[in-house]
Amino acid sequence: MKNLFIYYFAILLPIPLLIIVSNNSSVMFTVLLLFYIIFRGFIDGQRLIEKNVIEKKDLWKSVLIPFWSSRFFRQLYFEK
Repeated sequence: MKNLFIYYFAILLPIPLLIIVSNNSSVMFTVLLLFYIIFRGFIDGQRLIEKNVIEKKDLWKSVLIPFWSSRFFRQLYFEK
């Protein structure tokens, strides 16, 4: 996921689904939001691995520790 456009597409695509579900069911919204947080950590970790910023063994930190990938904000959102 070295392409910045694909990365933004992958992280923003689930947002409309969350908005639609939030109007109907709060339980389903909560479940999908938790899934999105895990999904987002995995996507961020994959991008950092492909850019050789972190090693593959550190992917779990990106998924399980909230805001861990924010240390690499510039590499995730601005650098191609």
